[in-house]
Amino acid sequence: MTDHRVTRALLSVSDKSGLIEFARALAGYGIDLVSTGGTAKAIAAAGLKVTDVSELTGFPEMMDGRVKTLHPKVHGGLLAIRDNAEHKQAMKSHGIAPIDLLVVNLYPFEATVDKGAGFEECIENIDIGGPAMIRAAAKNHDDVAVVVEPQDYQAVLEELAANKGATTLGLRRRLAAKAYARTAAYDAAISNWFAAQLETDAPDYRAFGGRLIQALRYGENPHQTAAFYRMPDKRPGVATARQVQGRELSYNNINDTDAAYECIAEFDAARTAACVIVKHANPCGVAEGPDLVSAYRKALACDSTSAYGGIVALNHTLDADAARAITEIFTEVIIAPDATEEAIAIVAARRNLRLLLAGAMPDPRAVGLTAKTVAGGLLVQSRDNAVVDD
Repeated sequence: MTDHRVTRALLSVSDKSGLIEFARALAGYGIDLVSTGGTAKAIAAAGLKVTDVSELTGFPEMMDGRVKTLHPKVHGGLLAIRDNAEHKQAMKSHGIAPIDLLVVNLYPFEATVDKGAGFEECIENIDIGGPAMIRAAAKNHDDVAVVVEPQDYQAVLEELAANKGATTLGLRRRLAAKAYARTAAYDAAISNWFAAQLETDAPDYRAFGGRLIQALRYGENPHQTAAFYRMPDKRPGVATARQVQGRELSYNNINDTDAAYECIAEFDAARTAACVIVKHANPCGVAEGPDLVSAYRKALACDSTSAYGGIVALNHTLDADAARAITEIFTEVIIAPDATEEAIAIVAARRNLRLLLAGAMPDPRAVGLTAKTVAGGLLVQSRDNAVVDD
């Protein structure tokens, strides 16, 4: 039987969005709730019955919260194979009850680093118990469902509703795969941060991880599959920009837009307005000017034929004059730090034209890493942070 009824759930989350509604729905199926620290307090404050994990283990939370779920009564409940006679006997002998659903999202390590926190604060935001439980539940996905972010609450509830309080093997496998990817990305962020702290340019192991932004229709060519992921680095650009209008970005759009915006960032916006036009990964026009429209017309004059259907990157707020000029020919994408309402209205007349507002310019002198795959390997180098004004 691949469907397993959920009788007990352990919830321990740093992101509490949707938590109470989810916990209340689980309780409606007669599922016993077990929780930790602030999560348990939030659930209890909502009037729901919840067992603190310390009652389950017989040990209090200790060492400033570093130790609370690392216990056989937690990991035995997650890892026990339900139809294995020896496992069942061990559970009975040691008073271990099964945990059928694990809901954990990790300490916000990436966000802590992103806000510029000090070394010790970053260290304290490295989750230990969370990844251990996630990996245990994912390994035993034949019997246990694991949820690592609130976006999956609804899928679990729909399964419970459709299967009389049970989850299917198909869902559990999908959640397990996502769980391992999440812990891998988390550990990648930690290891890269450590390498940066130690100023180690070539650590023995290098890993990268990201969160899906969108699945793309195809890759560089129509027969290739592709997807777009956001990295922990919050560098302003195509991955963080708000798309105001236009069709979904393609693989080539994203690649060209990134190249264009990184190039335009080298031109100090306090010194000059500037424009870069990119087509098929190659700049076909780069120019400065006293204002955006002047810079755009000079960039366009570099190679007006290749600019048709290109990507336009600007280093100032897109204004009405520049918007009118850019929309005179077919353009795939405009990316700028911001745009006036009048400019947005002008661009809106070209419904398929993608307008991206990045909110800021990337720092061209910032340190960072870039990576490229080669056959059987990965080339990693520091970001090229030389600029035209140097």
